[in-house]
Amino acid sequence: MGDERNAQGKARRESESLIVLDTHVLIWWLTTPVKLTAAARKAIKQAVAEHVVVVSAISILEITTAVRRQRLLFDVPVDQWLADLRLLPELRLESVTADIAQLAGSWGDEMHGDPADRLIAATAISLGAPLITADAKLRASPALHTIW
Repeated sequence: MGDERNAQGKARRESESLIVLDTHVLIWWLTTPVKLTAAARKAIKQAVAEHVVVVSAISILEITTAVRRQRLLFDVPVDQWLADLRLLPELRLESVTADIAQLAGSWGDEMHGDPADRLIAATAISLGAPLITADAKLRASPALHTIW
């Protein structure tokens, strides 16, 4: 059974369309897609068609914190927005595993200093997927394949 699960995980990672969305990209995709570049919209559209859009669970923390601090406002309460998010069939929330946390903590100062951004980047690397992000510091990282 372990070999079968590893083979399934490997096949999932090898999907050409698998992508990880940075938190701001997730929000823009669902609320103001005009903020996305053409390359980001194309990658998301392809991934949506194959149901392989991944978001790190740490993005939920970032979103709820931004709403609590009144840096982000939705047309509906954040609890409803997040409940609706979880219903999207093309979206998969990826848990922060011990391996992802270890990888995120192992990088030096050349990587983004924000712990959430490090976890999102580590999620993309662990899945072998590009990260869709507008964050210049993440895009400059040689360890990370990004699309913007």
